Amino acid sequence: MNTAVFGTGMVGQTIAAKLAALGHRVAVGTRDVAATLARAGSPDAWNPAFADWQRQHPDVKLATYAEAAASGEIIFNATNGAGTLPALEMAGAGNLNGKILIDISNPLDFSKGMPPSLTVCNTDSLGEQIQRAFPDVRVVKTLNTVTASLMVNPRQLADGDHHIFVSGNDAAAKAQATAILKDWFGWREVIDLGDITTARGVEMYLPLWLRLWGFTQSPNFNVKIVR
Repeated sequence: MNTAVFGTGMVGQTIAAKLAALGHRVAVGTRDVAATLARAGSPDAWNPAFADWQRQHPDVKLATYAEAAASGEIIFNATNGAGTLPALEMAGAGNLNGKILIDISNPLDFSKGMPPSLTVCNTDSLGEQIQRAFPDVRVVKTLNTVTASLMVNPRQLADGDHHIFVSGNDAAAKAQATAILKDWFGWREVIDLGDITTARGVEMYLPLWLRLWGFTQSPNFNVKIVR
């Protein structure tokens, strides 16, 4: 399948690498291809410069947002929260309409340092903002409540005995996204929270997630719903 991933950071790299390993054609979207390839990376091994990462994944194509969106049958949004709507606008509604957009982004504001605050919460969410701005795009919010490595390999933790969530207005899109989560990424337990307004809950979980990371000293954790 032709897939597109928006965002060249750790999450985008992780999703793109998994899709490529599964045999899908992957185009990673960015604002400026030349600038992305010229950008120096983090000294941390877990967050390399995209150019360094791409040398290890030569089958993954780097493209503009518009080019990636035009080529992708399924689109994964792994941009940062503040950059999401501008990235989608650059992609263009004509290249997005009718397609499933799996939104992984979180509306985190780091302008005042750590811990970040949320740019939108309580009565709105980034997922809803995307759906309002692009009413003909089939938005499904998911995967934003776990660290990147767990997104594509949930069974590394408790043999996958934990939960991920989906939110969205389009039942068929959620069903297809759920199949992707299970068949491509290995998720065993997927909870459909309801329409896109339920994205408020999973986005507002992030402040707690960050504090749990501080407590556990590792991002390798998740929640399991028991009743």
